[in-house]
Amino acid sequence: MRNKSGVPSFFMRVTGVWYRHYRVYTRFIISNGLPPFAEPLLFLAGIGLGLGSFINDMEGIPYIQYLSTGLFITTAMMTAAFECSYATFIRLEFEKIYDGMIAAPMTVYDLLIGENLWAGSKALFFSTAVLIVVFAFGFFRSPLGLFVPVIGFFTGLMFSTLSMLITSFVRSIDYFNFYFTGFLSPMFFLCGVIFPITSLPAPLQVLAEIVPLTHPVRLTRAVCFNRMDIISLFDILYMALFIVVVGFFALRKLKKRIVD
Repeated sequence: MRNKSGVPSFFMRVTGVWYRHYRVYTRFIISNGLPPFAEPLLFLAGIGLGLGSFINDMEGIPYIQYLSTGLFITTAMMTAAFECSYATFIRLEFEKIYDGMIAAPMTVYDLLIGENLWAGSKALFFSTAVLIVVFAFGFFRSPLGLFVPVIGFFTGLMFSTLSMLITSFVRSIDYFNFYFTGFLSPMFFLCGVIFPITSLPAPLQVLAEIVPLTHPVRLTRAVCFNRMDIISLFDILYMALFIVVVGFFALRKLKKRIVD
């Protein structure tokens, strides 16, 4: 759909970016699509079943189910983080793909919003893959789990905007090691994926409430086990504000870098 000036509509411009990444990704669908199904199975077998033999339940939930509902979200997080850090940096600095894209009737904001939607879509796909594995092996069977991919999508948007903001400052691809090792990996252990954050010392509990991973993990468990309450509304609000606020600064900062 085009407007009167012949320029494609905003929807067409954004989905055009999304479709470009989709075509590239699906060219190698076997190598790209297999890991999302294999990795959670290995993790749940090694950690969930192994550690689960020593832990009967966690917060009244069988441990394998407790762990798997956290894994839905960490998979979405890492997927979106990789897509909008390493992949975005490579497209920006090495392949110079963005130079050609903004030469078309497309703004930098169209480009970056399309990038975020693509990262969210990948997060949705990866969280769905984990859900299929968990359902197939009987680790979790609640029909409420069908809401997981939606939360995975918005988790992807959270970490795609954050990763774009980080990318806007990074000048060498090696610096992403600090982001993944110093920020994302610690969140895996401190944000309620493996054990409740109430088990942490008080200062770390406060930190866990500040960082972004805690909220989609807690919301996912609330949805899957029908435990929605006022804290769930807080988690939803946190996620929405995070996407809007961090996304605003990420788009502005990365636009300046692409144009310059």
